[in-house]
Amino acid sequence: MNNIQVNFSIKDLENLTGIKAHTIRIWEKRYNLLQPNRSDTNIRSYSIGSFQKLLNISFLNNNGYKISKIANLREEEIPIKVREIASRSKVEDHAINALKMAMINFDQVLFYNTYNNLIENKTFSDIFYTVFRPLLNEIGILWQTSTITPAHEHFLSVHIKQKILLNIERLQSLEPKPNSKTYILYLPDHEIHDIGLLFINYQLRSKGFHTIFLGESVPVESLTSVIEFFSEITFISYFTVYPELEKIPDYINDFHDLLLKDYSNNELYLLGQKLNGLEDFKLPEKVTIFNNIEELVEKF
Repeated sequence: MNNIQVNFSIKDLENLTGIKAHTIRIWEKRYNLLQPNRSDTNIRSYSIGSFQKLLNISFLNNNGYKISKIANLREEEIPIKVREIASRSKVEDHAINALKMAMINFDQVLFYNTYNNLIENKTFSDIFYTVFRPLLNEIGILWQTSTITPAHEHFLSVHIKQKILLNIERLQSLEPKPNSKTYILYLPDHEIHDIGLLFINYQLRSKGFHTIFLGESVPVESLTSVIEFFSEITFISYFTVYPELEKIPDYINDFHDLLLKDYSNNELYLLGQKLNGLEDFKLPEKVTIFNNIEELVEKF
């Protein structure tokens, strides 16, 4: 564990573990499971060790252990029991907790050890769907509630992206399907959240499709330069933060007029949470919105 001093409020623990502050207080008082530090004004604060212990307690509790039974375990027995259960079931929950610990401590070794344990028994796609994506959803909430800093979020995102890129690299030498269409993956102006798009690129490459990944913040006008090279293009983009909701209809219409209307074989596939407010907008022809990555992948 890195030498980083981290103290948590009870609200932080609630956000990180999903255990209500009221429940944490009861476990402290009734079972003496945690020993918080207290300020001169009696405000609780918790060490990184308390956070780790609470994650383990939550894991055991979710796997059928009563709190009274956990309270009777010796301190060193708790992580042993967690490892025993994680080795035979609910490995995803244990991995998510371990990756949270890696993030909080900026612990690269713990991240890679956890990943390596997962990849022994799971495909990379399974790891993304059952571990990385749920974890990223939680991290987004933790960042919004100021439980973690942007540095923590970036640490985790960078390491997840490295794993996606590594798996894409292993597919790069494979020849694409003959006469297959080309998928152009890009993010709109000012959009930088590319993990979902990178994973879609991995899925397409693993199925033998020809892809070109353009990455972050690509102006629509610059996409015209790819049209002369490919006769059948499906553009794929992911709207996480940008464009702003009120600007999305104009964006889609402009995209259609520039890159779809006069090109019979071109399409645009869109995903992302920014699209959730478009219920009343009539999509132009050859533009499709998908609710999630699985729905998009099924179309392939």
